[in-house]
Amino acid sequence: MLLPAVAMRFDTGVDWGAGDFIVMGAMLAIACGLYELATRLSDRTSWRAGFGLAVATGFLTVWVNLAVGMFGSEDNRLNLMFGGVLLVAALGALLARFRARGMAWAMVAAAAAQLAAAAVGLAVGLAADAYAPPGPMLVRETVLTACFALPWLASALLFRRAAQQDPQAGRAGSTG
Repeated sequence: MLLPAVAMRFDTGVDWGAGDFIVMGAMLAIACGLYELATRLSDRTSWRAGFGLAVATGFLTVWVNLAVGMFGSEDNRLNLMFGGVLLVAALGALLARFRARGMAWAMVAAAAAQLAAAAVGLAVGLAADAYAPPGPMLVRETVLTACFALPWLASALLFRRAAQQDPQAGRAGSTG
């Protein structure tokens, strides 16, 4: 959080207000708290890595949308779809009761939701320009948005690995 404070001292274009620092502090506290939860739920390295990657992906999704927006600017209502992606991941984790196999499926569902959001964004962009070919900005935004599905899938693979390491495990893939 010192980086933006230092950058504001120079002519870098960084202009954070008190609210920006509060929001970033809250985001960091939530992300770190969630990872702390992960370390208490499992001692499996692959499970912890999967959880950490999911938390990092969620953190970056929120940060990008607040800073510049995945589609258009940060004020574009299409960006609200990505809250749904985070909801899919969170509800999936809760429904799985943090067990590795269920977490893997939850992260696959989050990746699918991410790809669906990218498809909706592309469709809306194409509908807005129905008589013109898609512009390079729309294509770039769609591809970058779809790329956010990759860490969700990587997290799913890590959870799958944790489940394979200890298929009879209780909570979170391993307790001992």
